[in-house]
Amino acid sequence: MKETLLHTPEGVRDIYGDECRQRNQLLRNIHHVLHLYSYHDIETPSFEYFNIFNMEKGSAHSNEMYKFFDRNNNTLVLRPDFTPSVARCVAKYYVDEELPIRLCYEGTTYRNVLQHQGKRNESMQIGCELINDDSSAADAEMISCVIDALKSSGLTEFQVTIGQVEYFRGLMEEAGASKEEEETIRDFIQIRNFFGLSEYVEHLDIPERTANALRRFDRLFGNQEALDLAENFTDNRRALEAIERLRKVYAAVSYYGYENYIGIDLGMLNANDYYTGIVFSGYTYGTGAAIAKGGRYNALLQQFGKDAPSIGFAIDLDELMTALSRQQILPDSPIDRTLVIYPVENQESAVMLGKRLRTAGVKTELIRKSTRHALTEYLTYADRNRVKTVYFFLSSDRVLVCDRLKKQEKEMNYSDIKEEDF
Repeated sequence: MKETLLHTPEGVRDIYGDECRQRNQLLRNIHHVLHLYSYHDIETPSFEYFNIFNMEKGSAHSNEMYKFFDRNNNTLVLRPDFTPSVARCVAKYYVDEELPIRLCYEGTTYRNVLQHQGKRNESMQIGCELINDDSSAADAEMISCVIDALKSSGLTEFQVTIGQVEYFRGLMEEAGASKEEEETIRDFIQIRNFFGLSEYVEHLDIPERTANALRRFDRLFGNQEALDLAENFTDNRRALEAIERLRKVYAAVSYYGYENYIGIDLGMLNANDYYTGIVFSGYTYGTGAAIAKGGRYNALLQQFGKDAPSIGFAIDLDELMTALSRQQILPDSPIDRTLVIYPVENQESAVMLGKRLRTAGVKTELIRKSTRHALTEYLTYADRNRVKTVYFFLSSDRVLVCDRLKKQEKEMNYSDIKEEDF
């Protein structure tokens, strides 16, 4: 029984020590970027009604959600995704706003996934949503914001791959494919099984030009040349408008100077049904999964009662931390703490010093010295806990000051300790 009390359930784990400090620093860095783009913070509940996240509105299947009941027998779920929650809030609190709404968030999402997939059931996300702006400029700004956010983490080698789901939907419209045929084709493209796709379309009753376009989907990635190729495969207006939109976005991102960070992939067909246009994912070395995902979802807010075009993204902090760790570029928090150690008879002087330090904005820990531990043990403890300066009371008016960074020690009178010494 004691052993089970020390373990966490499958799919979740404790985060502490250096990892926790690095994670929090990473959140602060990214959050700062979102604020620079003028996004405002919003917090949504950890659990909501089940219907907020059904497959028309959310990104998780019912069996992937953690479900439970309240005392009125309503079905509640731990949020598997932030976007539907933010959409609900916008429809409720910003119903009459017609100009752009910028909201950002950070928090935990929950997915009850199979453990053999190697994914965590609890993951930290940070992201933002831009509502009431349907322009290609908004698409480009969102992608540039992703790039700036990833750069703030310390990454230098990464790519944001951009797709357009309307190109695929235009081809399906041109093909006159059934819902089942469309889903099968989508699955082949998503898993990059282009041999299977080619064989499958051979047996479909669709125009040869459309079948040829589908057979050559494996070539629709890279740079702007992929857009030229895709354009030649179809006359469908919906598909061609999607290509033209991507050209505008690509051009606008180049105004930010970020064209080297982006690539094109028209085979990127996000599984989330609420996406209606541009979709994108960020990738880097050290992890096989996307570290950021986003896209345009112009129809989602209609389901909550507000007709408003929207685009957003979320960064998966766990995947980003994995990549940063393997690239050995994790952010480090400063060594800026202070430790005050005192014998019991010098408690009053120590407390007064601690109060002065904290008033000056110095992170300060007070420890009453135990006779069971030598000063060297406390100094080792200070190094483990990122302490810069140790004050050890030798008497009520004499203090040993240890600078752990410079490896220097000096005795001084308590009355001589000035704020500029902190």
